[in-house]
Amino acid sequence: MAMGLFRVCLVVVTAIVNHPLLFPRENATVPENEEEILRKMQEHQEKLQLEQLRLEEEVAQLLAEKEALKQAEEEGQQQSESYTAWNLWSTLCMILFLIIEIWRQDYQDTLFPECPAGDEDELSGLGGAPLKGLPLPNKATLDHFYEHCIRSATGDATRTREFVEGFVDDLLEALRNVYSRNTDMEMEDFIGVGSMYENWQVERPLQCHLYVPFTPPEPYSFRPELWCSSLSVPLDRQGYGQIKVTLADGDPLGCACSKTKLGEDMLCLLHGKSGGVQPSGGGGDEMKDLLCSRETSHLDAMQVMKWFQVALTRAWRRIAHKYEFDLAFGQLDTPGSLRIKFRSGKFMPFILTPVIQCNDSDLYFVPQLPKEAHRGPPASGTDWFLSFAVSERQFLRMIGKALPEDACHLSCLQIASFLLSKQSRLSGPSGLHSYHLKTVLLHLLLSRQAADWKASQLGVRLQELFRFLERSLQEKKLHHFFVGNHKVPEAMGLPEVVRRAEPINLFRPFVLQRTLYHGTMDFFYEMLRNAPTLISEYSLHVPSDRASPPPKAVAL
Repeated sequence: MAMGLFRVCLVVVTAIVNHPLLFPRENATVPENEEEILRKMQEHQEKLQLEQLRLEEEVAQLLAEKEALKQAEEEGQQQSESYTAWNLWSTLCMILFLIIEIWRQDYQDTLFPECPAGDEDELSGLGGAPLKGLPLPNKATLDHFYEHCIRSATGDATRTREFVEGFVDDLLEALRNVYSRNTDMEMEDFIGVGSMYENWQVERPLQCHLYVPFTPPEPYSFRPELWCSSLSVPLDRQGYGQIKVTLADGDPLGCACSKTKLGEDMLCLLHGKSGGVQPSGGGGDEMKDLLCSRETSHLDAMQVMKWFQVALTRAWRRIAHKYEFDLAFGQLDTPGSLRIKFRSGKFMPFILTPVIQCNDSDLYFVPQLPKEAHRGPPASGTDWFLSFAVSERQFLRMIGKALPEDACHLSCLQIASFLLSKQSRLSGPSGLHSYHLKTVLLHLLLSRQAADWKASQLGVRLQELFRFLERSLQEKKLHHFFVGNHKVPEAMGLPEVVRRAEPINLFRPFVLQRTLYHGTMDFFYEMLRNAPTLISEYSLHVPSDRASPPPKAVAL
């Protein structure tokens, strides 16, 4: 009860205290400040609204950033997962490649170990299976094989060379008499090249290869243009050059029509009456279009060969009555290939090739591509192949003087060439040629001491030749011996532009032709596998000297 009275009294007192008549407000008498208050309140309200908008924008921005961050995190997680997977795969691949490379290096070390002379080395086998060394027969069997199957088979090489050289001398002299020396090409003395003149030919029948240099009549001259004199030469033109016909004074026009009055029976060397390329004088209708390519001053290789064939035919007709045999063109795909056919049915092939000397060096431009080089055909008829055959013969002669008297370097090359020839007859041709074998031997001659080529080291050097060849086949790289090789003695007299040139890869066709490469590798390992059997069989049963059947010939 007392508590209730207390509450009533508290309410009454509060009402009295807050009555306006008893305690009036101070600002009740200043109504003029109301507008200012309202204005301030409106401004404050506007500020609040602006602040609210700013806060809403910040909240929206924060939400957007949060969403973007979340999306970025998701994408980053996905990328991280893929990157981790890629790193794992890359690592595995790298480890695998490293294992393969280590295995390859170890495998090659077993194939080509640096062991002392006399130790047998390992060669890779056919089909990936290792073939421990080249299982050559013992030294006695190998020596017997060489003496009875190679040396005896090539014993008549000297007589063959003498006979062919005597006949070619007579043929060239007749050719010089057919044409005037003042108005036609001048033929110089022949030069013997190739295996017959390097004393290592083993294929039957024996065949001489002779170069016949020729020069133009006055007032013309030949100006060779080496492929390596240019900074940028396509790979398919490496090893080729062009021959430009100019006046003797270096006139770039290369034509004397405007400077010399030609007779009615004279034709310009470059331009004939019909505007085509014709020789000067004495050639007749059959000698038209024979020297330069049309509308150029460069010699056309095929036109030169056509002219040379016609010249040989006319020369033979002048002397045919002196001989008791027939002369015919041999291989139709090799211009200059000739074949002497005796009445007994035997024949003797040889090759005459017209060539142009490269300045004053031992290098010569040949109009057709040697088969042994195994390079692609020339890009045009004005491309001439640069031959090092004379330099190779000179190098073998020079290096032979420094070797022991009974050196085995040529014997090694003969046996390798013999095995290559026999395997070619068994399984057909391949990308390997005897020129590759000779190139390998030339490289080895520069890398070995003279004492390493004693006759007793024949088996070891033969294995080393095949190891070098195998490694070159695996790498698809066999550099030309002279081009870009700074180890070649300066006494060889090579042009400086040849010494500074980039090396030519003789195995470049294997890089471009996969089928050819695999076929050649199979051929090579098959040859190695058959080598012991061939050597043993031929050393026990010496075959009789039977000439291979002659190719179809076209009579002159």
